Amino acid sequence: MQRLSVAPMLDWTDRHCRYFHRLMTSQTLLYTEMVTTGAIIHGKGDFLAYNEQEHPLALQLGGSNPVDLAHCAKLAQERGYDEVNLNVGCPSDRVQNGRFGACLMAEAELVAECIAAMKAVVDIPVTVKTRIGIDDLDSYEFLTNFIATVSEKGGCEQFTIHARKAWLSGLSPKENREIPPLDYPRAYQIKKDFPELTIAINGGVKTLDEAKQHLTHLDGVMIGREAYQNPYLLALVDQEIFGVDTPVKKRSDIVKEMYPYIEACLSNGSYLGHITRHMLGLFQNMPGARQWRRYISENAHKPGAGIEVLEQALAKIPYQELDV
Repeated sequence: MQRLSVAPMLDWTDRHCRYFHRLMTSQTLLYTEMVTTGAIIHGKGDFLAYNEQEHPLALQLGGSNPVDLAHCAKLAQERGYDEVNLNVGCPSDRVQNGRFGACLMAEAELVAECIAAMKAVVDIPVTVKTRIGIDDLDSYEFLTNFIATVSEKGGCEQFTIHARKAWLSGLSPKENREIPPLDYPRAYQIKKDFPELTIAINGGVKTLDEAKQHLTHLDGVMIGREAYQNPYLLALVDQEIFGVDTPVKKRSDIVKEMYPYIEACLSNGSYLGHITRHMLGLFQNMPGARQWRRYISENAHKPGAGIEVLEQALAKIPYQELDV
């Protein structure tokens, strides 16, 4: 497991987002959005497509049928993914109706069966992303039993724990990311009780200093919304978390590095706005950030829009800030 990763986020961490993030950090593990086994097996599009530049890259699967999950895991390995992750943390109604996501915490034996089936057909890591509990099943004993069952019977060696419980009814997915209180010590205790397992934490991490603090207790940290809304955070990860001796990129250089990728995507029929929406937070908390966001938001969706939109948006940033 990488010491730092960017969380799988539905509608956010698509291939354009991941390519953009990879320009800032070569070491961080990136995750796809959750992809259901049904989409991969029966869908009309190629749900496993990605750019080779995105490695190291993990595919997050949603599902609860061991045969289907094993089939998809094998496809993922054949396509070159570095890890397959099972979603046992998403609380949305749509996910529950498909019998996957956080509701699977109540079915540890089934999760173990799913993991075992995937591990039997691939050599890459098969991991689980989970919560600390669901509804009233939120005792430490419940979490311990879940981890023990999935690790011992399923053979799972790596868990990422979102340090909030999930309410399966009454809260929206957004509220489930914010209302249940964070309980980092519970994840720390899991690592103490299962020292042989690789344990990472997710939920509420906003700075690299916070990540470093968690890493004194755990093997890995997963950053979610902050990495999306303030992506320049990732430009410091290789140096501060992984100890890589490379210069930190300037924001303006990151934008310009996107130009060849954007032009290639546009020539293949992509729309500029589908790519640039992931770049809006690059100048977060910097002079000119609002003008940058506004110009792109107002112009990227116009017919024929190209990289000149980004060039004009960069011109809205005060000159001295381009060197930061």
